[in-house]
Amino acid sequence: MARPMGSVRLKKTSPATLAVGVALCIFIIYFLIGPSTPNFSPSRKAAAAAHHLSPPTSPFRKPTGDKQKQKPPPVAHYNLNNVTTTPNPLENRENILILTPMARFYPAYWDNILRLEYPHELITLGFILPKTKEGNEATRELQKRITKTQKHGPEKDRFKSIIILREDIDPPLVSQDEKERHKLENQKVRRAAMAKARNSLLYSTLGPSTSWILWLDADVVETPPTIIQDLASHDQAVMVPNCFQRYWNEEKQMMDERPYDFNNWQDSPTALDMAKKMNPDDILLEGYSEMATFRTLMAYMSREDGRLHEEMPLDGVGGAALLVKADVHRDGAMFPPFAFYNLIETEGFAKMSKRLGWQPVGLPNYKVYHYNE
Repeated sequence: MARPMGSVRLKKTSPATLAVGVALCIFIIYFLIGPSTPNFSPSRKAAAAAHHLSPPTSPFRKPTGDKQKQKPPPVAHYNLNNVTTTPNPLENRENILILTPMARFYPAYWDNILRLEYPHELITLGFILPKTKEGNEATRELQKRITKTQKHGPEKDRFKSIIILREDIDPPLVSQDEKERHKLENQKVRRAAMAKARNSLLYSTLGPSTSWILWLDADVVETPPTIIQDLASHDQAVMVPNCFQRYWNEEKQMMDERPYDFNNWQDSPTALDMAKKMNPDDILLEGYSEMATFRTLMAYMSREDGRLHEEMPLDGVGGAALLVKADVHRDGAMFPPFAFYNLIETEGFAKMSKRLGWQPVGLPNYKVYHYNE
């Protein structure tokens, strides 16, 4: 028999299908009318930056429903005009940032830091270490010393804060032995990596209240306890002491010292002429017989009868120990990981500082000492 036109037979819907449909409808309704952003309640306080160098960064969200209105994160105000960099940093209680790229941990380095006579509550320490087996070991040793100092040490030894960064790039050299590090063929790639590490450390730690930055290599194990006050007293924007190394002199049968850092120099006509003939991506290096520049090296300008605070203007600087006014870095002077006027890393930094109007200065008779491997 023919079915009447317009009549439709409906299939019986199963309970499972009906349940899925209801759930889907509820989800769509919630999606359309529910809150579009999460509720930032007090339990989310950890999302806000608590470090003294950074203002809170967690966004403010109005609470939903009948909950009491939460206070927004505070607005941090910094007046850089009030940040001083004077020849009397101790008297004016200026904040110091000591930055150290570290591939190995030297106990003598930490002992030397603890002996600094500048108030530790005004010093922030910053470290960057590679993600290598050696870097992991150095990090463990560093953290042990930090814990001992910051948690169990005398109040006078505790620093304002300590920041540890781990590099996000692979180190160009597997070995950190001194001979391997100083091979000529390794210099460009090694120093480019060092420049990137320095820049990462600098721009991750430079705070709005920082007055001075003391760059101090991890293998510099001896400095005068008053090095910060001594270098700052010259009121120079970029200031370097002379880096030497103590060793056993077989000929004299006694302890002796020798120059170590040859990156503190005054330029020469020969070096300038060599640079003119180089490709833009080539770099000039100091201290190699294959590349005789005939520059005036501060390492050889030290005199037994010289004045401790005698100054000399420089065109290139090393990073073993280097005091910099924070304004120099804030102006944009960084460590080029590329050839900058045929210079790289710390020497490129000196060139960049000069281009910005800041003259580097050295103290040939004021010495710090490098670890002797």
